Amino acid sequence: MRGNYPKLLFLIVLMTLSGCDRNPSDHQQTLLVFGTLLDIKAYTDNPTEFDSAVRSLDLTFQEMHREWHAWKGDGELVRLNRAIADGRPLEVSPDLAGLLRQAKHYSDKSDQLFNPAIGQLIGLWGFHSDEPPGGPPPDPTIIKSLLEGAPSMDDLHFKGDWVSSVNATVSIDLGAFAKGYALNLAIEQLKRFGIGHAIVNAGGDLCASGQHGDRPWKIGIRHPLGEGVIASVEVSDGECVLTSGNYERYREYQGIRYAHILDPRSGYPVEHVASATVISQEGGLADAAATALSVAGPKRWQDIAVQLGVSEVMLVDENGDVYLTPKMQSRIKFQQKIDKVVVSPQLKTQNQALKAR
Repeated sequence: MRGNYPKLLFLIVLMTLSGCDRNPSDHQQTLLVFGTLLDIKAYTDNPTEFDSAVRSLDLTFQEMHREWHAWKGDGELVRLNRAIADGRPLEVSPDLAGLLRQAKHYSDKSDQLFNPAIGQLIGLWGFHSDEPPGGPPPDPTIIKSLLEGAPSMDDLHFKGDWVSSVNATVSIDLGAFAKGYALNLAIEQLKRFGIGHAIVNAGGDLCASGQHGDRPWKIGIRHPLGEGVIASVEVSDGECVLTSGNYERYREYQGIRYAHILDPRSGYPVEHVASATVISQEGGLADAAATALSVAGPKRWQDIAVQLGVSEVMLVDENGDVYLTPKMQSRIKFQQKIDKVVVSPQLKTQNQALKAR
């Protein structure tokens, strides 16, 4: 989906064991899915059930990768994009129909800054590839032509599980959403196998359940513009942490890096945000919000965060300045000196106003 360029979000494992008589301990396995490594770590006293759960997860994630991939193979999403280009409807699975409806909802809430319908534009920039693209940027006239088509999730029409669009410039790419959605499902599946204390980490995007012994799981967020961890945060049961960054994947030409996160309004990569981190109980929402907030940038991120209903956000801009919501400020612990930290009072006021309605 996003390729094999890992996000710089690392798990800091707390090795403290609980006092349980059965002596639960750490168990870990790694799978290759979504073009990246899926790290599954559990704190359990039942390694047999953990192994069974991982085998089941492997099948589930391989199916998701096959069916929801935007450009490889002949999965459901590839077939849907082909049908849209041909101007015909296609019946999809209930799972994909539900995924698309959620993506449409988050797109509307973000003023289309999260816009999975710009798959043609993503492909034009060379990001429909497992290898980093090279060469000069795309022809501006082609970018302009695609923007004139105004592809949007609002162009999708649903009739049951039948999906259609009359806008041939629409091409769905769920790379900024499906991984977070899938991580939530993975945690639920582990719980069905009796694994209630775990972290599932796909290239830095993660969801957690339970805790690690007598302490919460703890993660570190690496500085997108430097070395090491910029901040750490304890993750509660059911929470997901998603980061979108312009350092993850890029096109480089004549010393200029063009980030893989595209602004749907201009057709060009975002420039002013190095990373956006969102914590939420909903992995898909956190994934979509991290992308939308990266596009919104330092001037609009507060408005978009309120519209999406996310209250735990950290942005790092191109200068290394950090922007926080009040709730995120109360949770994170900086591990490096930050020259400028801006906490948004506007977001706090807007959240209070929304609750009062």
